[in-house]
Amino acid sequence: MSEQKTPQDHPLANILINVLVPVLILSYLSKDPALQQQLGKIAKPWHIGPLKAMILALTLPVGYGIWHYVKTRKGNFFSALGLVSVVLSGGLTLYLWNANGTVKSNAGFLFGLKEALIPLVLGIAVLTSHRSASPLIRVFLYNDTLFDIPKIEARVTEIAAHDGYHRLLLGATKLFAASFFLSSLMNLGLAQWFFHGFDATAIDALEQYNAIIARITGWGFAVIGVPIVIFLGFTLRYLLKGLEKLTGFGNDDLMCPR
Repeated sequence: MSEQKTPQDHPLANILINVLVPVLILSYLSKDPALQQQLGKIAKPWHIGPLKAMILALTLPVGYGIWHYVKTRKGNFFSALGLVSVVLSGGLTLYLWNANGTVKSNAGFLFGLKEALIPLVLGIAVLTSHRSASPLIRVFLYNDTLFDIPKIEARVTEIAAHDGYHRLLLGATKLFAASFFLSSLMNLGLAQWFFHGFDATAIDALEQYNAIIARITGWGFAVIGVPIVIFLGFTLRYLLKGLEKLTGFGNDDLMCPR
């Protein structure tokens, strides 16, 4: 009997529930019906107000993460990371929103720090884990799903190239950590860009705040994700070229068969 595989996260479901649907909720459901009438505008049936929209937008990723854990009985690093981000966003929003419907004036700076915090911590963790028993470079990139590590390390032992091998992995670790540091800076800059000109004392400040968070979340994939993917591709190429030079193997010998 073949071993039953653990159910995997569907990438499209992840993007849909953790990004696209929350963005749509914050963009289109955040308007306050009472405020719309006060401004002489027509309140739509889907206008539930900024607080309810924020709660709903945060509930979806949290609920999906819990459902996925119950279904698979296995934690997922990226799901846990997303959950931490959602909790931080919700807690920070509660702090930034004033009881009178305004927002604290330093909202853009604090939200930018929140956005920069997680990739910054990840970058530091990647660097500091290099000398540990489980370097994160082996979890994320240099692992046996991509590389034929037993064959590579047998060859390294055969030619006594341990020093060069460790230097190569350290160089890849530094490049990989740099991608997180770049993401941290771009997250901070993106938040400052979208919060520029934000009127924290406006009558619709909470609605504006939700709309900005939606734009940061949506544009974050394009402005931050694409450069990071390119950076990771460069790190993978660095590993392949270095291992090829060190071991004499070609790509077909270095990579796991597909």
